[in-house]
Amino acid sequence: MSKIFAPAKTLRAFALAAAVGWAAGNIFSPAQAAAVHVEPARAEAPAFASDRLSVEVLGQGPDVILIPGFASSRDVWRPLAERLSATHRVHLVQLSGFAGEAWSHGDGAFVQPAVDELARYARTLNRPAIIGHSMGALTGLLVAQQHPEVVGKLMSVDSLPFFSALYGPTATAESARPFAEQAVAGILNADVAGFRVQQERTAGTMMRNEAGRAAMVEWSMTSDRHAMASAIRDVMTTDARPGLAAMTVPVWALYAADANGGVSSTIADAMWSHEYAALPSARLVRVDDSRHFIMTDQPERLGALVDEFLAD
Repeated sequence: MSKIFAPAKTLRAFALAAAVGWAAGNIFSPAQAAAVHVEPARAEAPAFASDRLSVEVLGQGPDVILIPGFASSRDVWRPLAERLSATHRVHLVQLSGFAGEAWSHGDGAFVQPAVDELARYARTLNRPAIIGHSMGALTGLLVAQQHPEVVGKLMSVDSLPFFSALYGPTATAESARPFAEQAVAGILNADVAGFRVQQERTAGTMMRNEAGRAAMVEWSMTSDRHAMASAIRDVMTTDARPGLAAMTVPVWALYAADANGGVSSTIADAMWSHEYAALPSARLVRVDDSRHFIMTDQPERLGALVDEFLAD
């Protein structure tokens, strides 16, 4: 199976940029927002308080939870959320520690506590559909595995059940740990100027849309570094593949391919097919001409797929 994986140099770049979301921040394009903005009806959120996340609620109808990824603002989903709010009650999650949201947990665990709190929130709703991007999709996948009774269906947007599989077919959570610690050190030890340069360089690998790159960098810069470090460590050492075979929640997995500077369709097809092989019922959908942030590079295509997913 090793032939399906990219050469080491390409793989490392893909792992630390496109999939892990090393510099991912908000990719909400101001120009795009202006073009689609219609003030949606606000709905009172269910009584819920958490130091792991906050939720903004828009519209009325069947429940949909939108989860952003690593270092991202909930505004990453804003255009889609406002459109969906005409027919759905949309729950825009903001994970603590990211994009200016307060973080009070030092270097403690990030992913599992977020899973626990998302499950607690989902329990107040009527089996919501969950749509997550990158790390947010991994979090949603874990909610669906651990608490299937609270989830109606799951859409994973450019995410894998084990991100560090991108280091090769024999990678394990334990073998990925040294790479995770390198990522942690890079986040915690960079000075402000160097960190910004790092984010700016990475932004181009994350999306084709130039208007979104500057905003992405700013959301990364306003994220808490300890939250980012804890999150990247957890993401790179969390392997959700063993739980795939027993899943009962319907799963759609969207993934990006870009022949012009991104991940090739051949590599992307092989990777997603391989990593979701234990869940043959998963619907895998490739989105071409897009990098990691499909919602910015192909918003209309994503919107159409979300409509189909919710109607399915």
